[in-house]
Amino acid sequence: MNIAILFSNFGPYHLARLQAFKNVCASEQWSCNGIELAQHQAEYPWKPANKKLKDTIIPVTKNQQLEKINFLTLIKQLYQVLFQVKPDVLVVSGYSRPAMLCAVLWTVLNRKKAILLSESKKDDAVRTSWQENLKSWLLKFYKSALVGGRIHKDYLSELGMSSQAIFPGYDVVDNSAFTPQEIKSLPKALNRPYFLAINRFIPKKNLLNLIESYAQYRLAAGEQSWDLVLCGDGELREQIKAKIIELNLQNFVHLPGFLQQEQMLTYFAHANCFVHASTTEQWGLVVNEAMAAGLPVIVSERCGCFEDLVIEGVNGYGFNPENKEQLTQLMNEISSESIDLQEMGQASLEHIKNYSPDYFATGLKQAVEYAISH
Repeated sequence: MNIAILFSNFGPYHLARLQAFKNVCASEQWSCNGIELAQHQAEYPWKPANKKLKDTIIPVTKNQQLEKINFLTLIKQLYQVLFQVKPDVLVVSGYSRPAMLCAVLWTVLNRKKAILLSESKKDDAVRTSWQENLKSWLLKFYKSALVGGRIHKDYLSELGMSSQAIFPGYDVVDNSAFTPQEIKSLPKALNRPYFLAINRFIPKKNLLNLIESYAQYRLAAGEQSWDLVLCGDGELREQIKAKIIELNLQNFVHLPGFLQQEQMLTYFAHANCFVHASTTEQWGLVVNEAMAAGLPVIVSERCGCFEDLVIEGVNGYGFNPENKEQLTQLMNEISSESIDLQEMGQASLEHIKNYSPDYFATGLKQAVEYAISH
């Protein structure tokens, strides 16, 4: 059997998932190809670390940024690749991008099986009845789905997909890349304790509220307070810098910019706690990374990963992202001597072992087996 996995662009965690699934395919005597719409994407300008595996992925377009490619040209070349690969099963990332829907159409026209990779949840956006009806209709063209966790399975079930056709395991990273024993030897980027946040600087990441909560935390904690590191970049960068100046936090809030995975490791290695404050988030893979680095986590309850990854009071805490006072309180609590940070970080490390690339591979294997039998 020939299986192809289609993503917009393969980043480091996509590569880890592909490698794990290729290992499963080898034991099953299946073949597996990766297909990406483009080798470059403005939204996620990462540089994949695993060049050897990267060379086995078929790009639909080369040397062009995905956002700048003519749509009709993209679809024409996508179909050329699909006819070249001839997958019996096509695993498709999401249904919001028109090119992904065209890929599913290809499976319908050529009597192949389509599997959906989904991390959508009901509260991601304001839902209208016509949109939900359209999604319900679209789901009929997928034989099965691989989702992030419980909340994503519930949403697909509500849209009409059989719960028996939905499997967990989509949202994982290469945990081994963040092993604490290995990254602790990296030089410190900051010689003071700090909270760490890693985000695109866009509105839904809630960074302005995070900074305000942090300012109140400093007032309460005084000289014992930790610094705050905000890794990332984006449209709100100037507003974020202005907010830092307005609150007189220039010496305490640090903006190292957008970092590739290997550059982030030193920040993960020496952080005291990870904070993810999004007002909406399909999953939040950076929380996986923080837990794999052995960090306690403070995570917005709106993040799709919250129910699956955060064990309240054991490896971290959840909070309402619109409640700045609650976040301030949690910052105070976790930076106080009443919390055993090492024990909490170890709990993160143990729990995230359940969410490895092998978990993705197992879930996708189950989705494939279901698809070919129905």
